[in-house]
Amino acid sequence: MASDLVVQLAPGVWRIRLLRDYINGFIFRDDDGQVTLVDMGLKSHGPKVIAALEAIGSGTDDVTRLLLTHAHPDHAGGAAHVQRATGKPFGIHEDDAEFARSGFSPPRDNSLRIGALANRLMGAKQAFEPIEVGETFVDGQVVPVAGGLEVVHTPGHSPGHAAYLHRDSGVLITGDSIFNVRGLTWPVKAFCTNFVMTKQTAERLTTLDYSTAAFTHGAELRDNPRAAIGDFLARKRT
Repeated sequence: MASDLVVQLAPGVWRIRLLRDYINGFIFRDDDGQVTLVDMGLKSHGPKVIAALEAIGSGTDDVTRLLLTHAHPDHAGGAAHVQRATGKPFGIHEDDAEFARSGFSPPRDNSLRIGALANRLMGAKQAFEPIEVGETFVDGQVVPVAGGLEVVHTPGHSPGHAAYLHRDSGVLITGDSIFNVRGLTWPVKAFCTNFVMTKQTAERLTTLDYSTAAFTHGAELRDNPRAAIGDFLARKRT
């Protein structure tokens, strides 16, 4: 299983195939062996995150940071398990921090009928086990991970949704700004806090410099991904 669990994106950077290519987490390893984990998948995926560490020759004692792109159960569901295994708190954009602490997902888009229905049905239900948040981020902040991981605030899917850009390797983790499931596509409207804003802030991905686009839903793009994302956004604008 281990050989199928991780895909190397660049030296010191891996994608964790938590549910084949449909749900992904990520690993960054510094030259000194320190490890940062990004996104923990669904509740059942916590042990897979730990197995991925073993697959690259690291362990829970090497983990110095845990990060989330946003506070949805397919990203934070396995977070409590990983937190207990590593003893580390999480970092997340400040606008999603309280959702992570409470275990309640951000509200859905009330302008959409299905979003309003989801708010009525799910509003009082905890979506994932609450986690400890140790640090909160703002747009443009550079987290000291493997040479620097830049926080790119792209709200809409959630208030504090963030992409992460690792300039040293050229890897961009898009989060749920855009999916790459059977081609580039938008995240499911019903899961967004503000779907119109999601489409607007995704434009930021065309302003960044990267050579690999790594998606939390879907396989990575390595062949001129910035142009591919730009073409996708241009088609959707028209």
